[in-house]
Amino acid sequence: MLFNPRACPKPMFRFGSCVEFVYIDAPHKAPTSNDFQVQEKPASVDDNQRAWWFSDVQSRSFDSRQECESSLGLEQSMEAVRIAVMDLGPFDGILGFSQGAALVAMLCSLQEQKLDPTFNFRFAILIAGFRSVCAQHQYFYKGVSIMVPTLHVFGQGDKVISEQMSRDLLPLFLGARILTHQGGHFVPASSTHKHIYQEFLKRFQ
Repeated sequence: MLFNPRACPKPMFRFGSCVEFVYIDAPHKAPTSNDFQVQEKPASVDDNQRAWWFSDVQSRSFDSRQECESSLGLEQSMEAVRIAVMDLGPFDGILGFSQGAALVAMLCSLQEQKLDPTFNFRFAILIAGFRSVCAQHQYFYKGVSIMVPTLHVFGQGDKVISEQMSRDLLPLFLGARILTHQGGHFVPASSTHKHIYQEFLKRFQ
């Protein structure tokens, strides 16, 4: 699972004995600012805030809307996931939240293009995902139709990653399923939402 556990406490994902989650930490420390701050909650200092990559190389910060020629840290993050898969896997699927979901989309692209044999996920769940606008990352999206079954979750009131930004990912994934909620930048986990997650996961048991 690729996201900050503070944004999604582990108990939210207690789906029963048939599902086991392994949490992977992003390798880079990040400032609590821009898209690293969950804006629906009061600002707080989090020394454990992590990032998968930085859009601003000089300040080591990230903004999902910042257009840049190159980023910092993505390759190290890819390697961290590879090591986790090799050491702790195999895994049936992968789940990411926010920047983690954007990374999941990239991993699915690598898998679809057979560019990395490490990744062989049967499904992916992308919560508040988006397409990176970094020029260096566009090869993940160009001319790719991803067959990995996916569930895309996003909030209509999300002020960090807008609903449209998440919807912009959908054309890359064939047969994508969608779960929308009326809230903001968080993982929906009501009984109704959990039922949808469970129904999606049943396909892979």
